[in-house]
Amino acid sequence: MPDYRYVAIDPQGRERKGRLTAANDDAARADLVRRKFHIVAVEAAGAKPASRSLIAFRRARLSSKELALFTRQLATLAEVAPLEEALRTLTRQSEAESARTIIGEVHAGLLEGRRLADAMARQPASFPPLYRAMVAAGETTGSLTTILARLADLLERQAEVRGKLIAALAYPIVLAVVAIGVVAALMIFVVPRVVEQFTDVGQQLPFLTRAVIAISSFAANWWWLIALLMAAASFGWVAAMRRPVFKARVDARLLRLPLFGRLLRDLYAARFARTLATMVSSRLPLVDGLRLTLPTIRNAALASATAAIVDQVRAGGSLSAALRDAGVFPPLLVYMTASGESAGRLEVMLERAADYLEREFDRFTAASMALLEPVIIVLMGSCVALIILAILLPILQLQNLAGI
Repeated sequence: MPDYRYVAIDPQGRERKGRLTAANDDAARADLVRRKFHIVAVEAAGAKPASRSLIAFRRARLSSKELALFTRQLATLAEVAPLEEALRTLTRQSEAESARTIIGEVHAGLLEGRRLADAMARQPASFPPLYRAMVAAGETTGSLTTILARLADLLERQAEVRGKLIAALAYPIVLAVVAIGVVAALMIFVVPRVVEQFTDVGQQLPFLTRAVIAISSFAANWWWLIALLMAAASFGWVAAMRRPVFKARVDARLLRLPLFGRLLRDLYAARFARTLATMVSSRLPLVDGLRLTLPTIRNAALASATAAIVDQVRAGGSLSAALRDAGVFPPLLVYMTASGESAGRLEVMLERAADYLEREFDRFTAASMALLEPVIIVLMGSCVALIILAILLPILQLQNLAGI
């Protein structure tokens, strides 16, 4: 029989590493479970060592793409096979070693007699509280496969929106970086070599030329100071954003920006509506669903408004009235929520609101990026034109002097 290496936690909470002989991977795990070990990793002894310490394992997590794929596959397999068999199949089929280990840990928890949500709680970095709460609701109501399918739809839709945003921003960002690089190269390397030809002329150079020479000289001699100041500013910004009061002020001002503020508000509102609709359709209590959405909202102003909504709904108020009183959510969301409450179809109206807001987001980003690209090109062309003009003006001035 083959040998297996394992990393586990004994009943006293100590990390244990060792080898054991078993017929297969499942038998090795079952042997460790009988010893009351908490399994961290099990792999064939002949495999390449993964150098997986307990600390390194705890840092591993499923990416958003891996979590969406895992949820979709589990929802599909759970319809035709027992949950334990479905998890074992996913453990073997996962391509990434870290994903195999995490799913294997969930499978081991299920073998120990835990509920699926409790087994996932052993990997909180990969399975957030909202995800586990919906799984627990599915296990309680006997509709786990349905809720897993809804979760997969939610995660895939979020990944789709995130992908559209990244795709929309990728080209303008690359274009801006290239433009800045070209202008910087001209100012640091090209301009000094060209304008040094005019230093011995004895005539005063045009103002534009002198300004470009001054900027070029500063950039060439003090580039390290510029880099240091940029690094210090970035570090200071990150440190300041970790302070709740400062972050709340910045996030509130972002929402008040023209165009961009509305775009940001609609994006968060769509995510909020879709997440809440999925939880309501999963038969989670509304207050619990609202409370679990809080960690998914990164804007401090919107998170604070959502916390106030939780308190208001817990006190007996309606969701639409709480959204209206918050004053930061789109009127469309407030109206459709009120319609859903009056008709008894809250989850349906929340889904429709999310669809509409996401379509508006797609149209706005497409139009904005279409305008941003020529703006960057025009700005880059203007900078290059000014540099060329600064070089040509002294040449024209010399020709005039020679003509006299």
